[in-house]
Amino acid sequence: MSSSSAFNDEKGGSSSVGEPEYGHDPASGGIFSSDYKRHDDLKEMLDSNKDSLKLEAMKRIVAMIARGKNASDLFPAVVKNVACKNIEVKKLVYVYLVRYAEEQQDLALLSISTFQRGLKDPNQLIRASALRVLSSIRVTIIVPIMMLAIKEAASDMSPYVRKTAAHAIPKLYSLDPEQKDQLIEVIEKLLADKTTLVAGSVVMAFEEVCPERIDLIHKNYRKLCNLLIDVEEWGQVVIINMLTRYARTQFLNPNMNESLLEEGSGGDKTFYGSDEDEDDDEEEKDKKEEAHAMAKRKPYVMDPDHRLLLRNTKPLLQSRNAAVVMAVAQLYFHLAPKAEVGVIAKALVRLLRSHSEVQYVVLQNVATMTIKRRGMFEPYLKSFYIRSTDPTQIKVLKLEVLTNLANETNISTILREFQTYIKSMDKDFVAATIQAIGRCATNIGEVRDTCLNGLVQLLSNRDELVVAESVVVIKKLLQMQPEKHSDIIKHMAKLTDNIQVPMARASILWLIGEYCEHVPKIAPDVLRKMAKSFTNEEDIVKLQIINLAAKLYLTNSKQTKLLTQYVLNLAKYDQNYDIRDRARFIRQLIVPTEKSGALSKYAKKLFLALKPAPVLESPFKDRDHFQLGSLSHLLNAKAGGYQELPDWPEAAPDPSVRNVEVKESVPEWTKCSSREKRKEKKVEKPFYSDSEGESGPTESADSESDSASGSESGSGSEESGSGSESEESEEGSESEEEEEEEDEDEKDKKKKKKQELKKPVQESESEQSSEEERKHQRKMKQCKSDTESESEEEDSESESSHSESEDSESEVEVKKKKKAAESKPPSKPVKKESKKEKKEMSLLDLDDFEPTPSPQVTPVNTFLSNSLVTDLEGLSLSDAVLSPATIAPSSALKSYELLHRITGEGLSVEYCFSRQPFSPDANMVAVQMQFTNNATSETKNLHMEDVKLQSGMRVKEFPEIELLPAGETATAVMGIDFCDSTQAANFQLCTHTRKFFVSIQPPVGELMRPVFLTENEFKKEQGQLMGMNEITEKLTLDVKCRNEHAIVQRVTTAANLSRVPCGSDKECRFAGRTVNSSSLVLVTVATKEEGAAQLTVNCEKMVIGTMLVKDILLALTQ
Repeated sequence: MSSSSAFNDEKGGSSSVGEPEYGHDPASGGIFSSDYKRHDDLKEMLDSNKDSLKLEAMKRIVAMIARGKNASDLFPAVVKNVACKNIEVKKLVYVYLVRYAEEQQDLALLSISTFQRGLKDPNQLIRASALRVLSSIRVTIIVPIMMLAIKEAASDMSPYVRKTAAHAIPKLYSLDPEQKDQLIEVIEKLLADKTTLVAGSVVMAFEEVCPERIDLIHKNYRKLCNLLIDVEEWGQVVIINMLTRYARTQFLNPNMNESLLEEGSGGDKTFYGSDEDEDDDEEEKDKKEEAHAMAKRKPYVMDPDHRLLLRNTKPLLQSRNAAVVMAVAQLYFHLAPKAEVGVIAKALVRLLRSHSEVQYVVLQNVATMTIKRRGMFEPYLKSFYIRSTDPTQIKVLKLEVLTNLANETNISTILREFQTYIKSMDKDFVAATIQAIGRCATNIGEVRDTCLNGLVQLLSNRDELVVAESVVVIKKLLQMQPEKHSDIIKHMAKLTDNIQVPMARASILWLIGEYCEHVPKIAPDVLRKMAKSFTNEEDIVKLQIINLAAKLYLTNSKQTKLLTQYVLNLAKYDQNYDIRDRARFIRQLIVPTEKSGALSKYAKKLFLALKPAPVLESPFKDRDHFQLGSLSHLLNAKAGGYQELPDWPEAAPDPSVRNVEVKESVPEWTKCSSREKRKEKKVEKPFYSDSEGESGPTESADSESDSASGSESGSGSEESGSGSESEESEEGSESEEEEEEEDEDEKDKKKKKKQELKKPVQESESEQSSEEERKHQRKMKQCKSDTESESEEEDSESESSHSESEDSESEVEVKKKKKAAESKPPSKPVKKESKKEKKEMSLLDLDDFEPTPSPQVTPVNTFLSNSLVTDLEGLSLSDAVLSPATIAPSSALKSYELLHRITGEGLSVEYCFSRQPFSPDANMVAVQMQFTNNATSETKNLHMEDVKLQSGMRVKEFPEIELLPAGETATAVMGIDFCDSTQAANFQLCTHTRKFFVSIQPPVGELMRPVFLTENEFKKEQGQLMGMNEITEKLTLDVKCRNEHAIVQRVTTAANLSRVPCGSDKECRFAGRTVNSSSLVLVTVATKEEGAAQLTVNCEKMVIGTMLVKDILLALTQ
């Protein structure tokens, strides 16, 4: 099929630029081979060194995909070009990858590191495409990588990348719902974004992930209302639907008083009207009380935010997109006061000029609206007249709307329309028209007779279906006034000979049975005819024949007794059990015997009771409980993922939640003077611009997207300005060094007081740190000699900036810097504080969403002076001293069972990872195996066979054990190159008589070997493995694991790593390399108060890093 479509495409000359056209015969077999040749040709072009050829190949491949051809076999050739320098090629490669990443997950996983590099590309389109590809790979193992990528992209400078991050959120949520809390944080951050490009996408993510979290919308409500007009169309639809739900929970019903007044007045009339004997004075008194209560009720005043929503959505009724118009229409229908809803009618009528699909949806909604708000659409009655070109489903819906709009004034026009519709060739439509006439007749008493006469005329129509539908409708109408219309019943009785439609025959029989007293001569004769054809009738008709027989037996038993018995006997042996049951039941009821109970006395009352006339209702009557415009409303059934439209609240919730505070709220800073506030703000700039400078583009982008100004260029210039300001302050303040030394102790005390006021929770911690800092500063001043070299001061950028600022900045800056430095090492307090201050200072959001702490800023730097740091670095720690910590003791090695003695018929095998270098091959992991012979007989020739490995893996077999006597144990060592993966090595363990299938699967911690690093080397390497190569997790340590010794023991048991010396007792650091590829693995466990801790793993191989985090978390928390 694909080949023929290809032929047609190419014949039409629609091939992409430069693509050769194939003009061969599509019937020949050659067409298949040409496909292969073409693919070979493309592969060659993709492998060439010329960008022009690669670009041409990619254009052709994307054109193939657009035509619906399968290009998945080109995946390996295309994926190689992800790293291509040419931006155009790169874009097309990502277009291809987004299409096939989900299908070719294994191949996509292999090139995951390339996609991660793409996330840091200077071009925003490449960054966005890389994220899109990453989120298209639906494999749970890369969830943490996706999470990091989304967090980074959410802070990107480009709104397009942030929009892509919002699109990736629902994908990640569907892959791993456990990430919900972290994703909500990202959604909260993106909701605060001021760009129109992001708004629609993030609201979509909000609706998918956490639609119940209405609290996230409060602060952004007004912003979303104001941005709405500029958001792209599909974003508008999503936002309007979400705001409809939001408004229903936050505002009062604007039609509340009207509905109460209507109910009150209506109820009073009927209630008092029925009670005629009641005393007049009492009645008047009650009325006065009721009126007084109504007057007492507060008049409804619309919330300004409610009005803002209605005002900002109204212009969108003129949108070119039907979905937007429909969304605004449903919003007005559900939220606007009755007087204002009318504005949507004109816009919806305009949509009826659209395609039939759009018409269908709009008419469904209009049909629902016309039941409650008929007056809205009455001026547009003619717009709902039916055209001959309309599809049947549109015709039926228009009929529905016309019937709903029918009233005394326009009914004659509508009935004239219906008369012409009955002549249509579309039989379903004619049937629907007849039903519509019936509904008009029941709703409007004045035209009932006219409609009945018209329908009776239709009984002589040639078309059986028209006659049948008329019979069914007439039956319903006759129930209203049967005594007037016995002629019609006689006329219909004659039709039983001709009409074959089961429903129509059943309706006639029911009518004759129900009103048999009006046609006493005809009814028995109809039963006689029906008894003849009973066996050939449909089930529905048979049931009505039995009913007719029973009713005639009760009213005219002389004539019909034998006929009734005959019909009941036929029914007794019918194939359908419903008919057999009905026959038995009716026989017992109408033919009394000694056994029959008291019910048979009331048989006549049961069968011939007065039955209420059926109410012909619109099928759209109760549909408005679904939100209009939703799929659930269209189907009239709850669809998956549908959000119920909430009921209006009884009392209005607090409107102040939507107030966005421009300045910090007073309570938090009560004790600060306004002068101090100003100082705080001044200093904030250089401090944060410093950290931005350190941590690179992502953070500065973060500050940019979150900056209060909202305009990107503005915030960018602000940022650069603050950077230069900090440099000037550092240079200018060196001369003032001596003057400031004296005041420092006083300042510390002031600062301490201020902290006590601000955060009493962290009192003890802040006291400790400030005291420590004072001590170190004094030491530092003593140590600092006049001949201190400049190079030492500029040792590392971040260290010098922090230490110098503590030493030599102006008074206020010193105070602020120290406070910042103090709160920085324990990352938990920073986060708490930042969330508190988020209202005002959006720059603090950096800490919230930056995936990793800045590599240069470590607790050592903030607590220790420069000279102390250099002293620590100078300490030479020999390998011998560290060897006990590096190599885990053999007692701690965990054994795994390879073969159980029952399965192995007496032979049991255990293995452990010895953590010793495997001498034949350094790239292999040494596995020590222990064979125990529990059988009574000896085991011979123990060896390995049939080794099955994943690609790239290798095995060095253990030497054959020739003899293992009963009750004896033997050990052997084998080497396995797991290729840095946790895939199992499968093989057969053979003895002289049996073969056993076994497999060895390594924990990720055994795929590495310890490596010794100094503290400086560790920091340097960690600084190079940031961003996507770093995974940070918070944890609460197990009670038995709260001291340093226990942490070291548990981490080294979980993973074969060595301890790295560390100047802080709050941190434990470990390092190792993977056995196969020598990729560096760095682990940091930073402990905090009350067992809280933070685990950071930096690893070149993300998959290994992810698995290692899980294993170490498990070891430290259990």
